[in-house]
Amino acid sequence: MLIITGYMHVDPADLAQLMTELNALASTTRKRPGSITYDAAVDDPQSGRLLISERWVDPAALSAHLQAADTIAFVSRWSGKMRGELRKYDASNERDILDC
Repeated sequence: MLIITGYMHVDPADLAQLMTELNALASTTRKRPGSITYDAAVDDPQSGRLLISERWVDPAALSAHLQAADTIAFVSRWSGKMRGELRKYDASNERDILDC
């Protein structure tokens, strides 16, 4: 499993429009093969910071998402208007939070 997490930043004046478009992309992305979770939440509206959390079954699923036309179009529209601090992690030992 791959975990993508971190922050995205946009101008606070653009936050509502970004969230509208991101929510539309998320609805489609969650239905893609290999998508486990795909979520974004406004962390600090005054600074335009969002918390991003994604989980994918494998690198191929993530690559397919990144190469999808709607993903490319979203990134193209927001290129230069958003800044990301996202990281990708490999996870091989998933378990409940209370399991040691």
